[in-house]
Amino acid sequence: MQLTEQEFLAAINTHKGILYKVSRMYFDNTEDQQDLFQEIILQLWKSLGTFKGNSAFSSWMYRVALNTAIVYFKKEKRKPDNYNFKKIEPIAHEDYSNEKDQQLASFYKAVKELNKIEKALIIQFIDGLSGKEIADNLGLSEVNVRVKLNRTKSKLQDIIKQNGYEF
Repeated sequence: MQLTEQEFLAAINTHKGILYKVSRMYFDNTEDQQDLFQEIILQLWKSLGTFKGNSAFSSWMYRVALNTAIVYFKKEKRKPDNYNFKKIEPIAHEDYSNEKDQQLASFYKAVKELNKIEKALIIQFIDGLSGKEIADNLGLSEVNVRVKLNRTKSKLQDIIKQNGYEF
């Protein structure tokens, strides 16, 4: 399936929330989030020829975004850490009330403690993807997705309780 540059940009704009979520799941620092966001767009553009149209554009975007985030995160983790992670800064494009922003920051802190597959499961679950769509995006069976998702939700609840995050 061939998309023109304009169609590609329109599709990215329509589904940019996916990119923000993935960026925020993997990095606390706003600059790192923005760098990852740009890297994902670059990889989407480079990979556009692989989009066959067999799935929704957003599903394909998820696959590319998650794979890019995992690779990028591994590269960034090797760099010396010189950031202050005590305060999570929201991405400038998100509009939240102060209370909702606090809850979201607490949620993202808890998600940071999950491994990369668990993060990918949770972000897609939150976006309402079906078990089949998540399985296709991550290359897992639907049964495996259900099992891992239930375990991940329990783990996330435990992390939230243990750390006393506000909700």
